[in-house]
Amino acid sequence: MQWRSIVVGLVVLRVSLSCVLWLAFGLGPNVSWGFNFHLSFNLHKLDLLFREEKGADPRGSSWSRRIQGHRYEETESICGKVGEESHKRSYLSFFDGNKDEYVRRYSSFPDALRAKMKGMAKEMFYFGYDNYMKYAFPEDELNPIDCEGRGPDVLNPSNININDVLGNYSLTLIDTLDTLLVLGNVTEFQRAVKLVIDTVSFDKDSTVQVFEANIRILGSLISAHILLTDPKHPFGKVGFEGYDNELLHLAHDLAVRLLPAFENTSTGIPYPRVNLKTGVPPDSINETCTAGAGSLLVEFGILSRLIGDSTFEWVARRAVRALWNLRSNETGLLGNVVNIQTGQWVGKQSGLGAGMDSFYEYLLKSYILFGEKEDYRMFQAAYESIQNHLRRGRESCNEGEGDPPLYVNVNMFSGEIMNTWIDSLQAFFPGLQATKNPFYLHVGMDILQSLEKNAKVRCGYATLHHVVDKSKEDRMESFFLSETCKYLYLLFDEDNPLHKSDNKYIFTTEGHVVPIDKRFRDKQWNDLYPCKEGPLAEREPNTRPPLNNISNCNRIPEERRYTLPLKSIYMRQIDHMVGLF
Repeated sequence: MQWRSIVVGLVVLRVSLSCVLWLAFGLGPNVSWGFNFHLSFNLHKLDLLFREEKGADPRGSSWSRRIQGHRYEETESICGKVGEESHKRSYLSFFDGNKDEYVRRYSSFPDALRAKMKGMAKEMFYFGYDNYMKYAFPEDELNPIDCEGRGPDVLNPSNININDVLGNYSLTLIDTLDTLLVLGNVTEFQRAVKLVIDTVSFDKDSTVQVFEANIRILGSLISAHILLTDPKHPFGKVGFEGYDNELLHLAHDLAVRLLPAFENTSTGIPYPRVNLKTGVPPDSINETCTAGAGSLLVEFGILSRLIGDSTFEWVARRAVRALWNLRSNETGLLGNVVNIQTGQWVGKQSGLGAGMDSFYEYLLKSYILFGEKEDYRMFQAAYESIQNHLRRGRESCNEGEGDPPLYVNVNMFSGEIMNTWIDSLQAFFPGLQATKNPFYLHVGMDILQSLEKNAKVRCGYATLHHVVDKSKEDRMESFFLSETCKYLYLLFDEDNPLHKSDNKYIFTTEGHVVPIDKRFRDKQWNDLYPCKEGPLAEREPNTRPPLNNISNCNRIPEERRYTLPLKSIYMRQIDHMVGLF
């Protein structure tokens, strides 16, 4: 029968196709098709795609080999034989099929879709904010699953995951003030400011982390005060009758309560925690992270210049200089945990993620705000050390072979790789490098839709503990409203006043809006702490050869500015490495 022939033909075609896929993508034996590698997906994708050529410098571009270790030794002889017969065709040619797939997917973003995503980001913010105000205020945070408020864990003072952040001072409301203006809600902004003035006090028996109180509370109060009083701000008339600098007074009061952290330390590096009533706890530890101690200068510096009191900038700048003086003579790198009394590095890992991220961020932003040349020189020197010792992978982002460029974690003294994992906080670093690229609108849309799908619960957005099993914690951190929703909204709102304003702004590390203002470059005092201790003194030239070449990625040709950040072949390579292809 004719239908039987058709069925048999379809079955044969299906089986043939399955066999091809079985052999090529992970289920079959090792085979080769003339490429300079042996096909071994079933063992490990990286053995196939990102192996280092035999005899290459171990300090060079391959970081994936450091992960795989001896696996590569087992396959070198086989790969060498294959290579002799393959005329050394690049393994990247494996990815060259359908090379316009990524261009089609990511090189444009329709206006209608942008408007939809803007609306979704706005709805996300208000779902979280309205439920916080309904179920949690005046407590610090919202438990979005149980629909109730959360404050410090008074029954367990050692629970620093909670107590470092929650100080019984309406954290989420304060942290959210300028987001209301970014979304254009002047009426609610004014109402929220009045609530803060009427209800918030820092005279509390709460032990909080200096860093968290600085970026979440102090930074937001300063930002909201500036936006209320600055005639050049982009959000229209937001001031209201009767405002008498109360937010600035609150900021000053909080900063004074944080000052004891800087006392009685041999190095000038602050203690990590203070009690808002009594100062440094008697059982306080002497260890702090580089970011925690070295990311106070933006907020403390602005406060000093607003009120004409050098104290706050002085202590914050002294801490930065102290950390800078402790960097390695060999690599120029800093570690991630230091003893504030001895100046010894407890954590010798140097990277761009948690524990170090905002230290680098604030070197640059402090220079932009205050115009102090030492901040810029420190950033430039740190950036060079980062590029020399942390950046691995091929030299050029968009040309050549080898592993994709990656910033790894290394030993601060030797520059040797300690691990290659990336945490979410490392994502700040591209923000210091910049692009106006439609690709990131697609990234933002993926993030927005994923949060809506996986984190939304009855009264807000819960914390995800695991991105695979989607397990949740009943907690909506304040930065979800102050940063996440704000940045997502601004990503899709091309006409936002912040984008259209003739004035320039920066975001603090907590996402608070601060204008780049001439008055912040004018000090009302002489430098009370000259550089006599030599944080920027010239050192002997570092003759140690860099572990990797300086990046060729930091200058984007104009013709590529609105195309993919990487060519399709390299985008596909990265997708393979993370298991998306």
